[in-house]
Amino acid sequence: MPTASFEILPSNQPMADELRENILKNPGFGRYFTDHMAHIRWSGDADWHGHQVRPYGPLTLDPAASVLHYGQEIFEGIKAYRHADGSIWTFRPEKNAERFRRSARRLALPELSDEDFIGSLKALLAQDHAWVPTPASASDECSLYLRPFMIASEAFLGVRPSQEVDYYVIASPAAAYFKGGVAPVSIWLSSNYKRAAAGGTGFAKCGGNYAASLAAQKEAEAHQCGQVAFLDAAENKWVEELGGMNLFFVFKDGRLVTPRLTDTILEGVTRNSVLTLAKDEGLTPEERPISIDEWREGAASGEITEIFACGTAAVITPVGELVTENERIQLTASGNNEVAMRLRTKLLDLQYGRSEDKYGWLTKLV
Repeated sequence: MPTASFEILPSNQPMADELRENILKNPGFGRYFTDHMAHIRWSGDADWHGHQVRPYGPLTLDPAASVLHYGQEIFEGIKAYRHADGSIWTFRPEKNAERFRRSARRLALPELSDEDFIGSLKALLAQDHAWVPTPASASDECSLYLRPFMIASEAFLGVRPSQEVDYYVIASPAAAYFKGGVAPVSIWLSSNYKRAAAGGTGFAKCGGNYAASLAAQKEAEAHQCGQVAFLDAAENKWVEELGGMNLFFVFKDGRLVTPRLTDTILEGVTRNSVLTLAKDEGLTPEERPISIDEWREGAASGEITEIFACGTAAVITPVGELVTENERIQLTASGNNEVAMRLRTKLLDLQYGRSEDKYGWLTKLV
């Protein structure tokens, strides 16, 4: 299927170069936005149409729009990286497009093709490429964070799938997730809340899953923890994921274990990539259930030497300890996060074009 062309409606008030450059020196995360956004409409009688890149600005929604009442929406997170020659690339966008369709099916939304998904990224970056930061060094992890999302926009209060839908892509420059370098994070184990249940929406990237995790995240912060881990809803014993990242466990015999995918775990693109890269590093990846008891006992015995979390924003971050209401689970035989940092460097070098892309994971945007 050929990629639809996007009508370009350029902003008549783009950010001044000097102001944009000042923002790019210290963008934070999700605080500033580029001059434009991509947009495609869908309706039950006209399929996908109206491909545009238009000025970034507020959306106009009817108060009865389905998304406001029934939460029928999904989103993605993906980054654009500026390489040393000035070109701009993204990482495995077809995996994000595939997950976006999987989420759409679960939320009874229309499915967007790879061509439209990736085409919308290219169309937006053709206008806003100046917003992609240039890394000052190999340790500078700045990028442009891209947020595709889809919302049910039909004004109708009946409980059924919306017959009008809007897809957008907005973009925000992002600095390195960790200021001052990567440091092990403390994780709070939620005993009062569950992120997802079998048959639910846990595998879909929809706002409701993240909204459901926020109370637990507040609980984590009250215990001086940076993230929250969730156990399964049925038996309350199987490790699933963090509020927004997947988990990996490094065993002293070279196994790299991550919880196997179920309909309660979101399949991360970074997670999938780590499983592939691990084989190159002489590790033996395993996808299987891992219990909180195995975490506790493996940490105490030295069988588990490292634990790390991964996701688009943070890439890979070591886990320092798991905090519960009764205990602090810490590793007794630390691998000094050597495996986590090695995989992190390998992944970043690939994304920023500093190493050969032998997997064909990079897609040029500009």
